[in-house]
Amino acid sequence: MQDEWSDEIALEGHTAGLEALAREGLPTAEAFTRHLADNDAELFPGGEDEIDIADVMRRSFAAQGVDLQDDDLRLFIRAAHDVWASHYSLAASSHALLEALRARGLRLALVSNTASPGWLLLPVLERQGLVDRVDAVVLSSEVGKRKPHTAIFERALDEVGAEPNEAVFVGDRLDTDVLGASRAGMTTVQALWFRADDVRIDAEPDFQAFTQMDVLNVVDRLLAASA
Repeated sequence: MQDEWSDEIALEGHTAGLEALAREGLPTAEAFTRHLADNDAELFPGGEDEIDIADVMRRSFAAQGVDLQDDDLRLFIRAAHDVWASHYSLAASSHALLEALRARGLRLALVSNTASPGWLLLPVLERQGLVDRVDAVVLSSEVGKRKPHTAIFERALDEVGAEPNEAVFVGDRLDTDVLGASRAGMTTVQALWFRADDVRIDAEPDFQAFTQMDVLNVVDRLLAASA
């Protein structure tokens, strides 16, 4: 799944969230978005610990003189996320690839770095037809650690009942997907159909896939070699 992001998309979501609250004394969407951008390093510190998006939004409102209760905070986040989710997209052959892999008897897990909690993201994945085509969904928001931390890969392996040397991980980023999965002992495939990630790190994928069907070719080679 590919997600677009820009200041304009952030503003669009915040506008929807504030409109959902429908109360006096709120900051404008422009002011709220600007506050997040101006305090990016503090609110979104990076690293391998996943942020708590509800805490980030609560602190941002508080800094602008608004104390939101849990129900209102949830309402704001849901409305904003509904807008942001409209910018998520799947490659055209995603369903076909997952179905072909499952037809080969493989167990599949979707692993994602996301601050969105499961109660927000899982309905999106269901609408996209992904939940029914995988055996597990593993989110950094639920694990508490982001790729490349090995904990998220280990959770995925546990969910599908596989050992690292039995698993293949497909991801586009060298510094999170390839590096993390390699550290966890998994075979890695760098996905290049969305973008070519050329970040310089000390990690190389075992295979590269320029199309989603290239993943199937890699799997077939590995299955034949292990037969």
